[in-house]
Amino acid sequence: MKGKTFVHIHPLTRVVNDVVRAFVSLGFEVAGGPEMESAYYNFDKLNFPKDHPARDMQDTFWIKDVPNTLLRTHTSPVQARFMEVHKPPFAIVVPGKVFRNEATDVTHEMQFFQIEGLVVGSDITMGHLKGTLEHFLKNLFGKDVPIRLRPSFFPFVEPGVEVDMQCFKCGGSGCATCKKTGWIEILGAGMVHPNVLLASGIDPKKWQGFAFGMGVDRVAMLRYGIDDVRLLYTGDLRLVSQF
Repeated sequence: MKGKTFVHIHPLTRVVNDVVRAFVSLGFEVAGGPEMESAYYNFDKLNFPKDHPARDMQDTFWIKDVPNTLLRTHTSPVQARFMEVHKPPFAIVVPGKVFRNEATDVTHEMQFFQIEGLVVGSDITMGHLKGTLEHFLKNLFGKDVPIRLRPSFFPFVEPGVEVDMQCFKCGGSGCATCKKTGWIEILGAGMVHPNVLLASGIDPKKWQGFAFGMGVDRVAMLRYGIDDVRLLYTGDLRLVSQF
C-alpha cells in the first residue's frame, strides 16, 4: 500500500530480544562490555591456563601492534568485569557479538552472537540452573521442553555440562534436524569455578553461582529453518524481509 511502512526485524535481533525478555522476566539485568578486549579479561580472569588452545592464533583474532589485545572470543569477559564492581547477589544476561579465527561453513562463521547468563548468590545449586533453563526454553519455544545435562568441561565452571533440549521438530522420535538422536545441543553451562569468583574478590565459601552460554545464530537457524549460518550476515534483504 502506498505510504505504508513495513518494518522487518532481522532474525538474530528477534532471537536476542526474545531471549533477553525471557530472562528479564526472571529478574535478570542486562549487561554489556567491549568487543575489543584484553587477554586478562578474556582468558586470565576466567581460569584459562596459559597454554589453553583457545589462546592460539587459530582461534583468536589478536590486534596487531597492541599487546595482549584481541577481539573477544566469548561474552564471558563481561561477567568478569561485572563481578569486579558489583557485590552479590546478582543475576545478569549478556548478549553480544564474538569472534573466532576459524574456517566458515554452513554452521560456522568468524563472527557470531552469543548470550550468556550469570547468577551469583547464597546456596545456589545445579537445581537452580536446570530450573532456570527449563523456564527459558519454554518461553523461547512456547511449550515445555525436556532437557538433559551431560558432563562437559569449561575452564570457568566446575562442574560443567552440555545442555540438550528434546528436538522440537520430532518430539524426541528422531529426525533430520536432530540427526536421528531426538536431542539438540543448545548451550553450555555449569557452576561458577571458585577460582573465577576469587579472581573478582568474591568469597566462594559464602557465595556460589551458575553460568550458561548459547550461540544465538544456532538458535535462529533451528527456530526459523535457516540451513546456512552465512546467510545471516550477507545483508540480503530477501532474508530479512521474511521476518
